[in-house]
Amino acid sequence: MVTGSRTELPRLVVAAPASGHGKTTVATGLMAALRRRGLTVSGHKVGPDYIDPGYHELATGRPGRNLDPHLVGEDTIVPLLLHGAQAGLRPADVAVIEGVMGLYDGQIGGDGFSSTAHVAGLTDTPVLLVVDISHASRSIAAVVLGMATFDPSVRIGGVILNKAGSLRHSDEVRRALEPLGIPVLGVLSRDDEVTAPSRHLGLVPAAERPGAAGSLDHLADRLATSVDLDAVMRLAHTAPPLSGPTWSAEEALVGGLPDSGPPALSLSGPRRPVVAVAGGRAFTFRYAETVELLDAAGCDVAVFDPLADSALPEGTAGVYLGGGFPEVHAAGLAANRPMLAALRTALGAGVPTVAECAGLLYLCRTLDGAPMIGAVPADAAMSPRLTLGYRRVTAGSTNLLTAAGTEVTGHEFHRTTVTPGSGAAAAWTWGDSVEGFATPTLHASYLHTHWAGHPALAARFAAGVARAARAGRPSTGVDGRPVSGARVVLGHMR
Repeated sequence: MVTGSRTELPRLVVAAPASGHGKTTVATGLMAALRRRGLTVSGHKVGPDYIDPGYHELATGRPGRNLDPHLVGEDTIVPLLLHGAQAGLRPADVAVIEGVMGLYDGQIGGDGFSSTAHVAGLTDTPVLLVVDISHASRSIAAVVLGMATFDPSVRIGGVILNKAGSLRHSDEVRRALEPLGIPVLGVLSRDDEVTAPSRHLGLVPAAERPGAAGSLDHLADRLATSVDLDAVMRLAHTAPPLSGPTWSAEEALVGGLPDSGPPALSLSGPRRPVVAVAGGRAFTFRYAETVELLDAAGCDVAVFDPLADSALPEGTAGVYLGGGFPEVHAAGLAANRPMLAALRTALGAGVPTVAECAGLLYLCRTLDGAPMIGAVPADAAMSPRLTLGYRRVTAGSTNLLTAAGTEVTGHEFHRTTVTPGSGAAAAWTWGDSVEGFATPTLHASYLHTHWAGHPALAARFAAGVARAARAGRPSTGVDGRPVSGARVVLGHMR
């Protein structure tokens, strides 16, 4: 409910003392259990992670969304929260925000910047603390006390005890917590059936797990019987109204457009240019706002599956290859020769293409020896070393996505290497490092960016797509036919 410039939004943050305590299990289970009660639930994730929001989407039936001050700026957090809660057929009755790492863990050297506590403070949201009690009893009270008093501005309004060994065990913890005045809202016993499988970069995405929906049903059952959902909602209702505007893709673009209006809308004729966005099991990572910004800039977004489809969507005038796990699906990607050929044809004809991380690997000549598109003169391979961290980068040249000197925030998260790591014109520079490949029609790098924080990137890409559409560049597959499985997710296909 909106009153003046203040919006009522019941909400809570699900946090933990550290990674591995069960935040994703509890947050996703709460979303599903509350939805079963007939509530419309908005799911959010602190930090840049793409995988957890996929589970949130499965639980809520709405896109999972990220809240990361590093990627989008502090002033954009509340507007994005309100946007996520109000988008869709009806506004959310409650927003559940899953934290990242430990409650106070954020950007290294940033004194908690971009931490769960930081976002809880920016959004004035009470915290529900999940604590794994499997290896302690009374000592859990000391942990909770420390979490509650470390920063008095953070309000921990309840605790969920996870992985209890027995009723006797959880009762011992409850008694130790009583003097703190922080209520226990639920107890979950150990249950292997609610554990999501993991691999080299964390949880296996929901889109790659055929049994994910069944596991979620079981999890919702567990939460409904083991957690006091009425108490959870009472806690969510203690969150005060939020002040400020709701984020809008159209309004965000106003400051980023290179001319007076949405660039793609300058086309004559009834059709808007199509941006083909990679999806399917190999490309599951993209922020919901990326698609919304492209739509607002005048493009239709059509999702295609590089593993299964044989050609690009009809009318493709731009390509967006986001994140995912092509290294897991390299053999399947290599085996889909019609799609590789279609993309080679499109990129060779100058169809504007943006690639982030997984997309970069797909554009290389090879990935772990398997042939890929070959649009980037480099080879990719798995690495034992994890590359993980926030970045603040500068565009070294004027190219498809940026003007020279543009500063952007982003993050990297991968266990692969690309050799060489950059082209004649690098996509980004930071410190003494250069990374990625950039031309007037291509931008490919490891860096993940959130375009809600940098809408000029979306505007510039859409302008390039509009130019390509006006020029009539080839846009169908190698066989000249549109892909039958393409799906328009936003826009106005006519």
